[in-house]
Amino acid sequence: MQLTGSSWVDKSAVVKAFCGELAQISVTTFAFLRVRLFPYVPGRPVGQTETCITENQAPWHQDLSTQAEGWNSVLAERGAIRMKYKRKAVSLLTRGLIASFMTGLLMSLTSVAVAGDLERRQAKRIHDRIAGVPPSDTVLTAMENAIGANNALGAADMAMANSAFYNVTLKNFATPWTNRDQTVFAPLNDYTATVIGMIRDDVPFNQLLSADIIYTGDPSLPIPGYDTTSNAHYQALEDGGYDLMTDLVPDQQSTVTGLPASATAGVMTTRAAAEAFFVAGTNRAMFRFTLLNHLCNDLEQVKDTSRPADRIRQDISRSPGGDSRIFLNSCVGCHAGMDPMAQAFAYYNFDVNSGSIEYTQGVVQPKYFINSDTFKHGYVTPDDSWDNYWREGQNSLLGWDAGLTGSGNGARELGIELANSRAFASCQVKKVFKTVCLREPGNAADRNQVDTITDNFVANNSYNMKNVFAETAVYCMGN
Repeated sequence: MQLTGSSWVDKSAVVKAFCGELAQISVTTFAFLRVRLFPYVPGRPVGQTETCITENQAPWHQDLSTQAEGWNSVLAERGAIRMKYKRKAVSLLTRGLIASFMTGLLMSLTSVAVAGDLERRQAKRIHDRIAGVPPSDTVLTAMENAIGANNALGAADMAMANSAFYNVTLKNFATPWTNRDQTVFAPLNDYTATVIGMIRDDVPFNQLLSADIIYTGDPSLPIPGYDTTSNAHYQALEDGGYDLMTDLVPDQQSTVTGLPASATAGVMTTRAAAEAFFVAGTNRAMFRFTLLNHLCNDLEQVKDTSRPADRIRQDISRSPGGDSRIFLNSCVGCHAGMDPMAQAFAYYNFDVNSGSIEYTQGVVQPKYFINSDTFKHGYVTPDDSWDNYWREGQNSLLGWDAGLTGSGNGARELGIELANSRAFASCQVKKVFKTVCLREPGNAADRNQVDTITDNFVANNSYNMKNVFAETAVYCMGN
């Protein structure tokens, strides 16, 4: 066979020349031979630029006119070597085909294994996200079987039976709500323990801001008892590594803390909440952080300058810096709605000297009258009655319960107003979504799922948080 100068060389001719009868092979196999065979051919021209491949032709070099004579010499003078490379080509081709076959077989087996392993991987993801620790083989298999039987929610329930769900996941879930820095790195306290206990015992979560309830360590534990002046009880509970799934017991907050039953308002009147949000200031912090932590809205998001300003206290200037427009276009947007509702906390304070919550029934705390000379004609707080001006205007979209009046007295009745809003229910679901799915709801599918879980959460007034965790974990278990 003779080769002539050309920009293209037929792949069959090249292969026949060096491999005997092997011809009409695929471009992929030809490329395999091109790489593995020709590096061994004596006198192979190098440094040439190759062109691209077509289906029926193989590239060689841009210009073979100066090389044809050399190649023909190789073909004529070294016929014996051609047979050697024929055998080499056959060997390499055979190995290549075997390798391709084995690769395809391995991929097929892997595909089957992955398909069969789906439920197990989903089970592990659910357990990891809910409990934060790996499951035992027994639990993992049980969860896998539940998912295979179309009972993924049952699998999630199994994950919540792990004590790490209470000791780690729920503690980290609730702790940021208990301090102004919103840090998870805070000690266990009565606020966090009460959240954990309510979720464990399926207490309707819309009672979080109003119930006469508190969770403490089991009295049989060798730790200091509950103390209204310190966090020593909960610190010892945490330092001792006690299991919050089994060692927390419910009690009446009024019995444990000495507050009147009518003055208790769930976690808002725990010692930890009082220390963080009733200390000094004007008690607006309690309202702001409750709004932020449990309705997922900060004041900037609910600012509404259309609400009446008649309940804004004396400490707010009506012309900051001598410009009344600042008050009318900015200050009033937050204070017109906040001040009438923050009045619910008029009898509460945190005494830094005693380290305990203080409740002065019928007597407004002096902090409500500070800086009264700033605007003497401002509102003077007479009692703890409150009104929700946000039931009208843009913040009606927070979904206030039509069965409530929007007015009342004290922290408990305000807690009922807040916790029965659609915003409260949706907020709990969003927080669980972030905890379990490790991200915020980011697209239409996520937001629709949040709405669906929220609907289920409030259905029949159940407000069951474990169901929220289960449904969210199933949604994010992957496929």
